[in-house]
Amino acid sequence: MSVLGPLPEGLSCRPIEEADWPGVIDCLRRGFPERSQRHWEGALERMSSRPAVQDLPRYGYLLVCGGRVVGVLLALYFRHPGDAIRCNLSSWAVDEEFRSYAGKLIMTAMRRRDVTFLSITPAPVTLKVTEALRFRRFAEGQQAFVPLLSRATGAIRAVVARPGLAELDRLPEEDHTLLLDHAALGCDSVVCLDGDDAYPFVLKPRRVMRGLIPCSQVIYCRSHADLSRCAHALGRHLARKGLFFAVVDACGPVPGLTGRYFASVGPKYAKGPNPPWPGDLAFTEFAVFDA
Repeated sequence: MSVLGPLPEGLSCRPIEEADWPGVIDCLRRGFPERSQRHWEGALERMSSRPAVQDLPRYGYLLVCGGRVVGVLLALYFRHPGDAIRCNLSSWAVDEEFRSYAGKLIMTAMRRRDVTFLSITPAPVTLKVTEALRFRRFAEGQQAFVPLLSRATGAIRAVVARPGLAELDRLPEEDHTLLLDHAALGCDSVVCLDGDDAYPFVLKPRRVMRGLIPCSQVIYCRSHADLSRCAHALGRHLARKGLFFAVVDACGPVPGLTGRYFASVGPKYAKGPNPPWPGDLAFTEFAVFDA
């Protein structure tokens, strides 16, 4: 795969603009035929509603030839709590006759050295490229667990985060904002309360086992220890929604969670100065895109 040097005449690489949406969607549908047009329309609409980060592109990058979009790389830039800039590289699709220039998209995106880049849904065919670019795994697999079967600790209770909730004031401002931002994206933002202590969590419904089993994906927790401590309370909250299973990214079995660890399932990669910890998918495609 060629990633260096100038592009041939008539082929250009540039940031995606709103006027490009129809061509971008057509290209993504060619690359991901299992996804509907409405899925990609919704993804771009949600990206447009997110705040811009400095002068970075709002949507990502494209390859265009003769006015036709022939390659796309979506890029979700966001500020993580602590003010670090991260970018979730997603949905890399290039028409077959232009595949030799596919690397230009990712190399253009990765010029910023102060940004941490994430690849959290890498297709098997892109894994060699991801690793050749020196991305490193921050999650080796996933822990599936039944929250209600975790040991109940004290009198921890879970409350839904919403504007004006007094309990949000127990959290640092950055967690307060993170919960409300994800609630606005349709995620399940929850505060677990244990006396004077408060623990933030973001979850999102999804289906696993080829879409047969409904469960809840952990989008954000501050640590696996917090998740284990509050799992039973979260289980009671999720059970009211008809959800009895959950999954969280991990690098091995998570102590305190009753379930099974699946090695090499859903590995996730990062490159840059501020990589996430397993269990931190805040503001990524898992939260911003529809399931």
